[in-house]
Amino acid sequence: MMLIVVGANFRTAPMELRETLAFPGGKLSRALSELSARYGTETVILDTCNRVEIYLARLTGEALPDADLLAEFLGEFHGLPAAKVRPALYAHRGAEAVQHLFRVVSSLDSLVLGEGQIAGQVKDAYEKAQQAGTVGPVLHALFQHARIVGKRVRSETGIAQGKASVSSLAVDYLKQVFDHFGDKTVLVIGAGKMGELTLKHLKALRPGRILVTNRSPDKAREVAALCNGVPVPFEHLDQCLVSADVILSTTGAPEPIVTLERFQRLVPQRQGRPVAIIDIAVPRDFDPRLIHLDVVDLLINIDDLQAIREHVLRNRVKHVPAVEAIIQAEQERFLKDWSRRRAAPAIAKLYEQWESIRKEVQEECFRKLNGKLTAEDLAIIEGAFRLMQNKLLHAPLSVLREQGHEEGSGLLEAIYKLFRLRD
Repeated sequence: MMLIVVGANFRTAPMELRETLAFPGGKLSRALSELSARYGTETVILDTCNRVEIYLARLTGEALPDADLLAEFLGEFHGLPAAKVRPALYAHRGAEAVQHLFRVVSSLDSLVLGEGQIAGQVKDAYEKAQQAGTVGPVLHALFQHARIVGKRVRSETGIAQGKASVSSLAVDYLKQVFDHFGDKTVLVIGAGKMGELTLKHLKALRPGRILVTNRSPDKAREVAALCNGVPVPFEHLDQCLVSADVILSTTGAPEPIVTLERFQRLVPQRQGRPVAIIDIAVPRDFDPRLIHLDVVDLLINIDDLQAIREHVLRNRVKHVPAVEAIIQAEQERFLKDWSRRRAAPAIAKLYEQWESIRKEVQEECFRKLNGKLTAEDLAIIEGAFRLMQNKLLHAPLSVLREQGHEEGSGLLEAIYKLFRLRD
């Protein structure tokens, strides 16, 4: 099996470079086709926000392109100097490439250990390559087995237990305050990156109304458009604080924008309605003393959520050895299965050839000894010929089954050439 993966991920390349190397929209199918045509390979491209990886494979033939050649391709495709791309690339071949994919699909190679999205992203990459017609027997077998690995890891270990993103943790807390959100008003103050991520989770709760306010009216309109919300002038913040049931705040203000005194003045207008506040601004936007007010059912900040996230991740780390054991076992299983599958035709032909030679030599021997041996003697001699044949074949075929998968070993091709099995 000839297999290589070349890629760049969050460890080797900054976000700006990963974004440039990405394959959005129609670029992916074009890149798959160009790679397969240029190098005569099976091709899958795994493209996520944290990695871009190119998997190339073929059954036999010339050596696969290395990281230098793929850096040239990526540079040419994206309009970048290859010298800028190459330092960010890593490469794994053969068995190491198999192990790498299994670690990726198990989320051991993720920015957030145990995150659940990567298994679906690997499956999606494989299916898109199938649609583009760039998957062959090697990558078909590899990515199908990767799905088995991902399922085993999720079902047999606790690597994915607990929420590990700040935004999902925040929304989980809200669910403890309110049973339903169809009649609730969500207020978004500011528009930071973390706030936009959390807003996506809040939108999934289908609140009755979303209000968005920002010191920049344009930014308020932009964020409101993303969530079907209503932009509100920042000077109307007090009215929004009165009407909101859920508040998400993520401004860049140097000091709290909602002090204890300011909110206390608004409490009578809320008429006892509870409010949940998610303050993920740094520094904090809401005075922490607000939690002591009767109407404030929840007030959590980024430190609270990060602490819970770290606790979840510490628990996940305990499951890493079990995941590693599954990966190791499945890697060995895949490689052995692949070796048997690839070697089976050669083994069958070799046995057929040696069986023919054995019978030819044996029959010549029996012809010369005609009438001199008993039936029992003939059976002993025939058994000896069979035993010798099996012993001679045992060592080379065992090595072929065990190591035939290793890229560059040439064992399978050597068997075909040495015994002229293609003649």
